[in-house]
Amino acid sequence: MNIQVVRPGELGDSERARWRELQKADPSLDNPFLSVEFAVAMDRLRDYVRVAVISDGSGIQGFFPYERHSFGIGKPLGGFLTTCHGLISIPELKLDAKALLRACKLSVFDFDHLVAGQPTFAPYETDVRPAPVMDFTAGFDAWLEQVKSNSPKNLKTVRYKERKFGREQGELRLEWASADPEVLRTLLAWKSDQYRRTGRVDRFAQPWIVELTDMMHAESSPDFAGVLTMLYAGDVPVAGHFGLRTATTLVGWFPAYDTEFARYSPGIVHHLQMAEAAAKAGLHMVDMGKGGKEYKDWLKSGVLYVAEGRISRPSPTAAVHWIGRTPFNKARTIVMDRPSLYRAADRVLKGFGRVRTSMQQQEESPNGVVKEPTGAS
Repeated sequence: MNIQVVRPGELGDSERARWRELQKADPSLDNPFLSVEFAVAMDRLRDYVRVAVISDGSGIQGFFPYERHSFGIGKPLGGFLTTCHGLISIPELKLDAKALLRACKLSVFDFDHLVAGQPTFAPYETDVRPAPVMDFTAGFDAWLEQVKSNSPKNLKTVRYKERKFGREQGELRLEWASADPEVLRTLLAWKSDQYRRTGRVDRFAQPWIVELTDMMHAESSPDFAGVLTMLYAGDVPVAGHFGLRTATTLVGWFPAYDTEFARYSPGIVHHLQMAEAAAKAGLHMVDMGKGGKEYKDWLKSGVLYVAEGRISRPSPTAAVHWIGRTPFNKARTIVMDRPSLYRAADRVLKGFGRVRTSMQQQEESPNGVVKEPTGAS
């Protein structure tokens, strides 16, 4: 095999067409984070984005997009922003993984959302995790029956809140694939607020991530697009989501809602309506990503599998990287795997978020007095 490393933006039309051909030929690669359009967009914003083009005498057999950071540290394309990565290749392609790293000038490659079972990386998988999906291949009604079977009480409660929401705040309607940039701004403002309230790092404090989101929102083709959905009560936006899709799969990315309407569970109401709209739009699946919230177990009607692991070549850099990352990754896996620990960690982060918000309010208040927020207990 010949391995040539280039920037995604340097790929020609024929190479991009081959990428799409390989992706469509393998159902396990049906994820927009594996699409050439996402790689090209990342390349426009980040200098460390690369792709290894793998070929033999018969032509291109695969593509390996990745990030090359200082000291040869390799990371998946998009890193913490994405929920799927791996080789886009013919299904049976099996490379010497360490030789691939050598060709890419990497000392180590750490992955946590790799398409499970790829022959090149399978020997280095240390854990495989389920990623819940909403599967509409049997139709929306069949999916809804599965949701009802998962938890009849939850569905009944959400449908009650949905009706109450409409009566008290105005008729509910979902806008699918909104092209309005102001609607996107509203959603991202909610998401930034959520990050701060829950003690997480605000991703949208980084201008390049905002720019990436704008670029993805502008994408619209049969094989790849950004999809912005917004739920309205009357004319008021109350909950939304921005994600990416292929021709058949929508991936969950940035869901958020206006906390003023939290008593109606607008996020779950939105997800139910978004699922129906996705099915009507011809999508087969909504990939909700591994780990996290309990609502995923309730809404799921199937799972995909993603792998965690690490490949390294002997070097001081790889040793230092192991010391800094491996214990953290194991601890994170333990927490994500146990609902009680996840809820406890979530409470701690939310408490930190409340303290941080209070401190910011004190700094911004002219007399040092913090006004009690409306509805606070």
